[in-house]
Amino acid sequence: MSGVSRRHLLGGTGALAGVAAVSGASNTRAAASGHDAFTFVFMTDTHLQPELDGLKGCQMAFRAISNEKADFVVQGGDHVFDALGVSKERANKLIDLYEMTEQVIGKKIYHTIGNHDCFGVYPQSGASLSDPEFGKNYFRRKYGQTYYSFEHKGVHFIVLDSIGLTDDRKYEGRYDAAQLAWLKITLAALPAGAPIIVVTHIPMVTAFGTYTDLDHTKLRPSALCTVNTREILALLHGHNILAVLQGHTHVLERVDLNGVPYITGGAVCGNWWHGEHLGTPEGYMVVHVENNVVRTEYRTYGFQTVSPNITTF
Repeated sequence: MSGVSRRHLLGGTGALAGVAAVSGASNTRAAASGHDAFTFVFMTDTHLQPELDGLKGCQMAFRAISNEKADFVVQGGDHVFDALGVSKERANKLIDLYEMTEQVIGKKIYHTIGNHDCFGVYPQSGASLSDPEFGKNYFRRKYGQTYYSFEHKGVHFIVLDSIGLTDDRKYEGRYDAAQLAWLKITLAALPAGAPIIVVTHIPMVTAFGTYTDLDHTKLRPSALCTVNTREILALLHGHNILAVLQGHTHVLERVDLNGVPYITGGAVCGNWWHGEHLGTPEGYMVVHVENNVVRTEYRTYGFQTVSPNITTF
């Protein structure tokens, strides 16, 4: 079953009432001996911009995150709005402003590449394909590799690059061949039953296309979900996947497939700084991990849009 998680706001804390507790896939190998309990923050789609109080909103969210009792933060992509179709001067000002603003969090931050974190892809940017910061190099200059893994208290995190840049200067959701080869090697090197959390920007599995209010005649399915999901699911099959954390669609959603929860984490910017998007307000997710179980809480932080355009069903 799948759908949007819409919950009533709790007074005072800004957290959305109710939590989702999910355990690893039922088709995993024998569970490992265990791991230490911990909490981290998953924030995605910050879309920092000076307009529409976007900078103010990010400052508010980052201050709230700094007060969370969390070991670290995972940023799920789309740091700025926007690097795809703007001049190099504008793109660099945005990413520099983002990096400076993010410092208030005061915690270790792991970064995921989003489609809006690729410079000059759209022709209207005026960027040359030979520009040293073209495409993903814009992200790499600040944050390094676009896919990587790390371990925390016995849980293995795999951060993926879901952005495919096409020859006609557009983007799609895709994991390229080199990354799939790397993932196969990375998974094979883990102990049997090792707990794993996967992070991707463009969703790997989602029901978004079935309920979105966008014009379906203009939607590109390849821009809403990764087009080669089956390839990566085949690699992940048989491993102890506790959860897959996703961004991009700005909704709070959970889809369970073969025992694995695919959790889309809303958006710090909500409806691109215009209010709620399909019932999901501006916010971030607090993720608790204990005994091979992932428990999530979505928290708002009090942002009030100056340009309301709330999307509903």
